Amino acid sequence: MKHADLLIHNATLITCASPDGPKRGPALQDVGQIQEGAIAIADDMIVAVGCSADVRGQVSAGKSIDARGRVVCPGFVDAHTHVVYAGDRVQEFEMRIQGAGYMEIMAAGGGILSTMRAVREASVEQLVAESRDRLDVMLRLGTSTAEVKTGYGLSTEAELKMLQAIEQLHRSHPMTLIPTFLGAHAMPPAYKKRPDAYVRLVIDEMLPAAAAWYERSPFAATNMPLFADVFCEAGVFDLAQTRQVLAAAQAQGMALKLHADEFENLGGVSLAAELGAVSVDHLDVTPPVEMRRLAESATVGVVLPAVNFNLGSQHFADARALIDAGVALALATDINPGSAPCPSLPLTMAIACRYQRLLPNEALNAVTINAAHAVGLGQRLGSLEVGKQADVLILDTHDHRHLAYEFGRNLVAQVIKAGEEVISE
Repeated sequence: MKHADLLIHNATLITCASPDGPKRGPALQDVGQIQEGAIAIADDMIVAVGCSADVRGQVSAGKSIDARGRVVCPGFVDAHTHVVYAGDRVQEFEMRIQGAGYMEIMAAGGGILSTMRAVREASVEQLVAESRDRLDVMLRLGTSTAEVKTGYGLSTEAELKMLQAIEQLHRSHPMTLIPTFLGAHAMPPAYKKRPDAYVRLVIDEMLPAAAAWYERSPFAATNMPLFADVFCEAGVFDLAQTRQVLAAAQAQGMALKLHADEFENLGGVSLAAELGAVSVDHLDVTPPVEMRRLAESATVGVVLPAVNFNLGSQHFADARALIDAGVALALATDINPGSAPCPSLPLTMAIACRYQRLLPNEALNAVTINAAHAVGLGQRLGSLEVGKQADVLILDTHDHRHLAYEFGRNLVAQVIKAGEEVISE
């Protein structure tokens, strides 16, 4: 009989199991439900999953939790966040209500550049303190793993400061954080008339500095990826500049992500598929031909409906068409101070179901197993399978579909992260 530290039994168990990779097409509707299910955990790993009677016959546990028929599911994975920043942009929220658009706010010195100024003025300690509060909220809402981007520094010194903040948070916070270097997020004012010079700065100075930081970091020691990302968009970085930055990042050993098709289609989705990017994100205006190219690739498509909701847009990424085309689809919050001040993946699921016609099962797979693959960790977490890290939620509901059906309250009762209970009832 195996020894387990913890046995959770009498559960409506939602495994989101997918041993062969991210879910696509009809498979996205299968959440791997086991009635009267159980999961056994030893140290930080899952050692048994199945019917309660079977698992109880396989393991002897030091502690057990009777789920009383409630849902037990994987911890959520937020595959696209800008959660490390300083200050807020609540004044821009008011400007939008009065009719100002995203690009109009950026042109007036707001948007990303506003947060750039706040980040440059902040210390690492301030960034850590402000961001830890946001991570605490995300954890309470069920997010146990999150990708975190730089991109609000836009200078070598300030981008490294953001990486240092991400590292400190990863060391001290229960959540698993995955770093992404996003020096090519916007054009800083000093380079507004010299965009190619800024691209050269990113390639020649920032990327090598980020790679050197990574080699000394705990991420490299545990084989966690370092991603590089680019905001490929009209008025930001064009397709040629994006290709240059991503190719240079690959040469530094970084994995790739890409912002594409938020406002205009520049061909970023095809570029992401060509270069083998782990994910390509936004996809609001992706045409059918590029949807098919994405479906034929290993790249995960990440849609960010909280952005559209926050901007008051009537247009959302056509997630239904992406799924029907065969794309491996994930959902993420894009939590940031401007376009998506949203820490909640359950709310993101609720929006996606209503405005993008995802079924609740599809939405749940999109924030668990598929999101894990969108950050390069699909073989480690994102589902309740033997041999995976024990990131587990106990929900205050007997039906997992209530995660998307309800909105405005938190159904997460307990969070177990790497085998340790970090949020309790």
